[in-house]
Amino acid sequence: ENETLKFIARKLRLPFSKVYGVATFYHFFRLKPKGKHSVVVCMGTACYIKNAKLILEKIEERFHLKVGETTPDGLLSLLSARCVGSCSLAPIAIYDNKAIGHLSVEQSLKEVQELIQ
Repeated sequence: ENETLKFIARKLRLPFSKVYGVATFYHFFRLKPKGKHSVVVCMGTACYIKNAKLILEKIEERFHLKVGETTPDGLLSLLSARCVGSCSLAPIAIYDNKAIGHLSVEQSLKEVQELIQ
């Protein structure tokens, strides 16, 4: 992964740190392969206040992965976003590009389970 970023930095005549910074800043850019399914939990202010952190923690606990990781079987990637722009639906998460708002912990876990079955 670093060799590719070094190549890009050389070709663009930019410091490696700038290229690496861009590649790691945006959550849709990946340095490792993503899972077959993905879950993005919004952690913006409105979502955070309405238990997004707890939702994220319970997903991590149930499916044995941390934010930014993919399960060893390559089935599920878990991400967080600073804001997905749907504050009126807080808390919200995106399951394989399908946004679902007003989530409870139980509903969120059910959605993830349905994705990977």
